[in-house]
Amino acid sequence: MAEKSRLSQQVKALRKQYHLTQEDLSFKSGVGLRFVRDMEQGKKALRMDKVNAVLALFGKELGVVEQPRGVEQ
Repeated sequence: MAEKSRLSQQVKALRKQYHLTQEDLSFKSGVGLRFVRDMEQGKKALRMDKVNAVLALFGKELGVVEQPRGVEQ
């Protein structure tokens, strides 16, 4: 089983907060049920356009986040 990512945890929490089943989320976002399940299980490689389709239901989207770097360039 893949380690749960922050994304997968947040999507699952939002889905439950809005009282949606995985099937509901799949239908409303226009992505496949398998994609929703993979996302919630923390699959590492997901299509960004599909992730954004799911997140759009909750008024969110993927974005660039600053990460601390070990070496300054």
